[in-house]
Amino acid sequence: MQAERVRLQRLLRLERVRAIAKQALAAEAAQAEGTLAQLEALASRTQRLALDYSGRRDPGDGLALHGLGQFTAGLQGISAATHGDANQARLAADRKHQELALAERARAAVEDRASKQARRIASRSVSAALGTRRGFGTGLE
Repeated sequence: MQAERVRLQRLLRLERVRAIAKQALAAEAAQAEGTLAQLEALASRTQRLALDYSGRRDPGDGLALHGLGQFTAGLQGISAATHGDANQARLAADRKHQELALAERARAAVEDRASKQARRIASRSVSAALGTRRGFGTGLE
């Protein structure tokens, strides 16, 4: 009986550790989602800027037109790089969510094992308590 209680305590500690690990992964997943949202917003803004500047045709001379073309090309490069970064952030966020799901499953599995162990201990203590009483009479009430 003592070994079963020790096992239950160990399972409960393991569940607490896995719950803490799950919380840490949840924080990391939230941070990854925040980074993704920031990068998507930045990519959208730089793409809009590049489109706005590429549509301008009002420079006064060829040098200004050339400068505008270079500026627009630079903005498009930044936009493409930011889209790439956003895709990488999306993959990282997806990985974090998968890790979070695995951590939750591991925590739930330990929780199930602990609750089964607790029920097993409770059922044995109840049957032991009832079995210690000495019966009398015929039992034919």
